[in-house]
Amino acid sequence: MHQRFTRAVAVATAIALMPLYPASANDRDDFPTKTPIKHVVVIFQENVSFDHYFATYPRALNLPGETPFHARENTPQVNGLESAGLLTNNPNGVNPFRIPPAFSVTCDEDHNYNDEQTAFDGGLMDKFAKVSCNDKNLGPNSTMGYFDGNTITAIWNYAQHFAMSDNSYGTTFGPSTPGALNLVAGNTFGATLVPLKANGSGASGSGSISNGGPSGSVIGDPRPGFDECVQTTPGLAGATQITMSGKNVGDLLNARGITWGWFQGGFASTGVDAKGRAICGAHHSGLAGDDALTQSSDGDYIPHHEPFQYYQQTVNAHHVRPSDPALIGTSKDGASHQYDLSDFTTVLNQGRLPAVTFLKAAAYQDGHAGYSDPIDEQIFLVNTINALMQSREWNETAVIIAYDDSDGWYDHQMGPIVNQSNVSDDQLLGPGNCGVAKPIDASGTIQNGRCGYGPRLPLLVISPFAKRNYVDHSVSDQSSILRFIEDNWNLGRIGNGSTDAIAGTLNGMFDFDRDHHGRRLILDPATGQVLDAGGE
Repeated sequence: MHQRFTRAVAVATAIALMPLYPASANDRDDFPTKTPIKHVVVIFQENVSFDHYFATYPRALNLPGETPFHARENTPQVNGLESAGLLTNNPNGVNPFRIPPAFSVTCDEDHNYNDEQTAFDGGLMDKFAKVSCNDKNLGPNSTMGYFDGNTITAIWNYAQHFAMSDNSYGTTFGPSTPGALNLVAGNTFGATLVPLKANGSGASGSGSISNGGPSGSVIGDPRPGFDECVQTTPGLAGATQITMSGKNVGDLLNARGITWGWFQGGFASTGVDAKGRAICGAHHSGLAGDDALTQSSDGDYIPHHEPFQYYQQTVNAHHVRPSDPALIGTSKDGASHQYDLSDFTTVLNQGRLPAVTFLKAAAYQDGHAGYSDPIDEQIFLVNTINALMQSREWNETAVIIAYDDSDGWYDHQMGPIVNQSNVSDDQLLGPGNCGVAKPIDASGTIQNGRCGYGPRLPLLVISPFAKRNYVDHSVSDQSSILRFIEDNWNLGRIGNGSTDAIAGTLNGMFDFDRDHHGRRLILDPATGQVLDAGGE
């Protein structure tokens, strides 16, 4: 049985209708924003459905020996399993159940593009148990399990003091890579199969690209073909690889000279092989064990979680380190805006936070079932957000906590299907059926294999300007984050079928009409409990 960490974990100390706000004195660019937000930090975590984390919010069981959680007065209700009356007589034939903190490490559920659609069963949401993994502690119907505020205490406390959504979705069905691509491009179309795997054998698009073809939409977890660490990691020798065409948000930011970066744990190379190619050998242990051993192929750095590595124009193939810390976030440091997580610590401590920052935890802290867990995830989230709240940029910052996919965990709410698809991989309405794909433009171009919206996912906004103890019920998706960035810096849209054009906005989670300076929430990373609620 796992016990919540008791060892001390150091707390780091180091839009469209809004008026234009001039750049602040601390910014390294001269571009105005449409809101008072000068810094957006997206913390992109792994594999959680909304009900898996918020099924009974804000009611926690508070059993003896567990970290207690007590909701604030007048906490609004969410569309969870309890409020929907689905904790009993559930249509899956198995009732949902609470996972105690002692069993925070679980097996990894089935979250394939086709199997997720099968579980949805045309909106009946009644076949999740049929694709469940068999957990050693939770049993064969583990996908029906959920955590409450006695385990994910920090996330529930952030929801109590800031804003969350209970109606936000994965842009499409499928695992990590589609989610990452939708975050930065709003599109999974444009994949091209790399013909040979690292071991020299022939590659197939089956399970990775729609209809199993050599090109199309990403539906699985092929690795980025430009990334040298894919070539040098022994466990990835037989992995399918792809490259992506089209634009991503990095292109829009670069065109305006706006500072930005993707910072990921383990990205810094630990050496080179005989051919001079980068090796990413960093690894750490959490409650699940050493992340180089609990996975089949990776350590801290997981290449298919790094979306910008799929695009030629934003790749840092050799994992080049920044030439000068003062240039991190610019296009002048040689790293192509792709960095190690340690570089984020550097810029934050120096007061040089980029305008747009994407953060990806090392594997053992990213929350992914199987090799990570909510308690290790909490340590990463709290240490990161505590440090941001104590930085000089905090009063102009918005932190967005989002997730790449649901891992296949049960969620009872189906979202609107805004992208239809009728490739062989689709199963939502029957074999090969998620509706009939529609042309994206007047030319008749069809981008099949993008069935979505997919599963409902957690989404939180933490900012001096976030509404307090607020639940947003408007529809959004992963590309709504992309749209917020585009709107705030007046970047325009990506085009070519990107869902940024139809994504719901995050504006309803903010209140820009009040002075919120000094507002922060410092939590204990080990327990998730409140240490200081300044400005509340």
